[in-house]
Amino acid sequence: QVQLEEFGGGLMQAGASLRLACAASGFVFTDFSMAWFRQAPGKSREFVAAVDWASRRVAYADSVTGRFTISRDDAKNSVYLQMNSLNPEDTAVYYCARARDVFAFHENAAAYNYWGRGTQVTVST
Repeated sequence: QVQLEEFGGGLMQAGASLRLACAASGFVFTDFSMAWFRQAPGKSREFVAAVDWASRRVAYADSVTGRFTISRDDAKNSVYLQMNSLNPEDTAVYYCARARDVFAFHENAAAYNYWGRGTQVTVST
């Protein structure tokens, strides 16, 4: 049974840093790309960052490029999102996701079929 659980959300001030973690289980972690998406109130879910199964490729949304870093630790079956220089526009529920297909790298949410429950990140001015 595939399970994804996010950790690390919270209430932060603008300019602060925060690290999200996602613990994965129930599948061969090293076969799948992983990604972070987010959904702000009243908005649709949007892509934030992705890392491929071998950590050779990463991708970021334009809005977070240079501020956020995605990484994975295969020994811990975990994926992380380091978020720096947070601003109020980063306020959202952040979701960890697993790609549908092995050895496939995508930024499109439709290519991910397992999702965590999400963790709230709130950035105040």
